[in-house]
Amino acid sequence: MSTPPSKTVHHPALAWFAAIGSVWVFVLVTLGAFTTSIGAGMAFADWPLSNGSINPEGWLSDIMMFAEHSHRLSGATMGLITIALAIWIQLRDPRRWLRRLAWAAVAIVVIQGLIGGLRVTLHEIPVPGFDMSLGEMLRVPHGVLAQVFVCLLFAIAASVSKTWIHAPVPSPDTGLERAAVLGASLVLLQLVIAVMMRHNHAGLAIPTFPLAVEGGLLPARWDFRVALAFAHRAMALVLLLALGYLVVRTFRSPASSPTLRTVAFSLAVLVGVQISLGALAIWTARDPYITTAHVLVGALVFATTFLLAWWLRRGRIEAWA
Repeated sequence: MSTPPSKTVHHPALAWFAAIGSVWVFVLVTLGAFTTSIGAGMAFADWPLSNGSINPEGWLSDIMMFAEHSHRLSGATMGLITIALAIWIQLRDPRRWLRRLAWAAVAIVVIQGLIGGLRVTLHEIPVPGFDMSLGEMLRVPHGVLAQVFVCLLFAIAASVSKTWIHAPVPSPDTGLERAAVLGASLVLLQLVIAVMMRHNHAGLAIPTFPLAVEGGLLPARWDFRVALAFAHRAMALVLLLALGYLVVRTFRSPASSPTLRTVAFSLAVLVGVQISLGALAIWTARDPYITTAHVLVGALVFATTFLLAWWLRRGRIEAWA
């Protein structure tokens, strides 16, 4: 064990605020996933207001309007939280790399808001050779960038925590670090595939599970949507092996603290829940509540894997300029 990586002062209020932000982002993810699941993305044809108002008539009684408008409100709240967090870190934390990380989060939340608005305002513009309009295409980068934003908030919350600032740094386990980075990279790749699958309406391109067809593992016919659905299933198997290895390696490594073992155990539980939700999504013909839960837990799996990798590289991160 070495001494703590930084002489940064721990600010409990800042740590709690960062933790609240990293929780609120899942409210935003959940509402965004539900909006997509029920096809409510164009419940309002204007932006940034909804039907010209911040409190449009009937939005609390109409599920489509509620899903989209609550997503917009939660996004605006997330923006304010992120800006406040960046300013607070700028004023109270001496670590330049953390300040840059906080302002990067602000940049992403602003870009996400703009992409969300363009998704609405460009909805009617066709793209030659594609089934989706220009606005609909923007749902893909919007979904992927949302996952990156979640990880940034987790990184910030971890980095201002008391444990990060004061706990000794264990001797590095290079193999474990690589396994964690690889695991997080594979989860991100799976999420990119999932976003493309959802927004190309390919969730039921293979309507059976676990077999692709009766008595077979491979689809009887192939097209772009079927390929996306099959890639998603194949990557799920790869992740089961990669994340399973990561969890076992974490428990066996002398570099792992009780906190890291708790994170690894949480990851194992989340992977099991995610596989179950994926199966249920197929068996229920993509029930919107189950599909939303599947998206939410997928984001939690990514954030947890990323957090494990981030924490394992704590000493290296604190050495950044």
